[in-house]
Amino acid sequence: MAKAGLFSQEEYTHGVVDPELLSLERGFYAVKWSFTGLILTALFQVLVFSISGSTALLTDTIHNFGNAATAIPLGFAFILSKKKPNKRFTYGYGRAEDLAGLLIVFLILLSAAAAYESISRLFSPKPVEFLGAVAIASIVGFLGNELVAKFRIKVGKEIGSAALVADGYHARADGFSSLAVLFGAFVSG
Repeated sequence: MAKAGLFSQEEYTHGVVDPELLSLERGFYAVKWSFTGLILTALFQVLVFSISGSTALLTDTIHNFGNAATAIPLGFAFILSKKKPNKRFTYGYGRAEDLAGLLIVFLILLSAAAAYESISRLFSPKPVEFLGAVAIASIVGFLGNELVAKFRIKVGKEIGSAALVADGYHARADGFSSLAVLFGAFVSG
């Protein structure tokens, strides 16, 4: 048995990390921080909505809360994926990410229900105040979504997570809806 320093090769396993575990940890890290970023973005928008009364901003804020909520099933999927196979799930829990993808689609549809308030405002318009603050909140919404989108897509591609990549593109689409709020603020002003 050849010795390398103080330890033989058989004894020296410190620092060896299972690549699958590392990718799950990285995925959970991405979900956690993108959730935090979108919640902070949406909370800022709530503050501006409360002073402005902008329905467009309200809709965008609901979308941002919805986008943040998509991180929850994805986070659970990454946690479940760490579990070892057992008698009931002989291949493990790796398919939990597919179920998370279905839940994400449901949450996206649920956040689309915010359109109801926008449609009602078309028939019963109300004045919007502090258009400059609305414009700033829409830019913050766009930047928050774009940063989260880039982060989710990058990490999703690194670890081979189709659900994380798709959720990143969803964040990017929501960022463009924030720019629509910016356009509305300019047209209203």
